[in-house]
Amino acid sequence: MEAVKRAKERFAKYPVIFSKCSKQASVYARCVLLREDSVKKDDCAKEFKEFQACLTSAAKDLKTRI
Repeated sequence: MEAVKRAKERFAKYPVIFSKCSKQASVYARCVLLREDSVKKDDCAKEFKEFQACLTSAAKDLKTRI
């Protein structure tokens, strides 16, 4: 059950990780919402990659993974 314990600890850090990337999350969400009716694959790829990079960096700073 050690794996479950580690997963719960990692999951508990998610709000902190997401809060560190609020700006990138807002930019990505805005991009998607502006294309709400006609969003297509890769329409917001640049914004998503920036958000994803931020999440990865924040997780690394907290010594965890996503």
